[in-house]
Amino acid sequence: MQNDEPDSVSAALRRRLHGAIAEAGGWLGFDRFMELALYAPGLGYYSRAARQFGHGPGSGSDFVTAPELSPLFGRALARQLRQALEVARATELVEFGAGSGALAAQLLDALGDAVTRYTIVDLSGALRERQRERLAAHAGKVRWLDRWPEAIEGVVVGNEVLDAMPVQLLHFDGEEWAERGVAVDGERFVFADRPTPLRPPVAGFAVPGTVTEIHRQAEAFVATLARHLVRGAVFLIDYGFPEAEYYHPQRHGGTLMCHRAHRADADPLADVGDKDITAHVNFTGIALAGQQAGLDVLGYTTQAHFLINCGLLELLQGADARTVANAQKLLTEHEMGELFKVIGFGRGIELPEPLGFARGDRTHTL
Repeated sequence: MQNDEPDSVSAALRRRLHGAIAEAGGWLGFDRFMELALYAPGLGYYSRAARQFGHGPGSGSDFVTAPELSPLFGRALARQLRQALEVARATELVEFGAGSGALAAQLLDALGDAVTRYTIVDLSGALRERQRERLAAHAGKVRWLDRWPEAIEGVVVGNEVLDAMPVQLLHFDGEEWAERGVAVDGERFVFADRPTPLRPPVAGFAVPGTVTEIHRQAEAFVATLARHLVRGAVFLIDYGFPEAEYYHPQRHGGTLMCHRAHRADADPLADVGDKDITAHVNFTGIALAGQQAGLDVLGYTTQAHFLINCGLLELLQGADARTVANAQKLLTEHEMGELFKVIGFGRGIELPEPLGFARGDRTHTL
């Protein structure tokens, strides 16, 4: 149940959103609404002192990510990162959106002296404090930034970062496209459409009533990352599809999804600030944004192929039943194995055979 006490964080966020809609003339683009709902300082979902990450509802969390599910995720990923660090002749890892700090801890443990500095870029002060506690054993190596590093010479990693970046919504009524934003009806937030020149990157797929997303902020993030990457590699892990699958008649409802107490719903206007809001990633758009900004695409594949290529099955040898069961969720098609993808970029390095993309590379599908 949402906390409706006048002085509650949720109530303060709703007042902030009502004010933003009024300032915008009664209509606010969904991307700005999503940005405030997730990241408004001290009020948004990721900016408050709630516990988002955990194994199940009993933990008081809303969803689980791969590093929380199994420490073998980080140990397998570390093998690819080690290869890239060696080729780049670098010792710095940069993680965007480090969440609970679980992945950082796994990578620092696995990579040891191969990493001399671990930079975390995270906008959430509440999450940074949680990360500091978890990474206390590595305090001498870790630094936190709330802005872009001036220059990156090393390896960048981002796990479930792109899906939490605000998206714009488009609605097709059978004749015209409109941008879907948020207005107010009494005290309720409601969707409202207005004419727009914006279009999805794929034409002719929409049936009447189609709602879909475009990902300008995620693509801008990759382009900005390219400008700051002097030499090294980037590995981004998230759920999503190539463009041809993303913009398809069967996906006429879009991919927008909310997560709370390990349950999913499709209403981002309800319980605002008390749950996560995400959209699947258009990996074709991400690849093009990187290429256009001067990055080389190193590979693109499913999480299952990537982790197997990085030796996850070998890491499971001799493991107990619970460890095996959790690791299998990283690999199986109906869990994380197929829906989650990994895309790699490089600049200024020769990495002809990236370990994680050795088998099952799907770059040709982008």
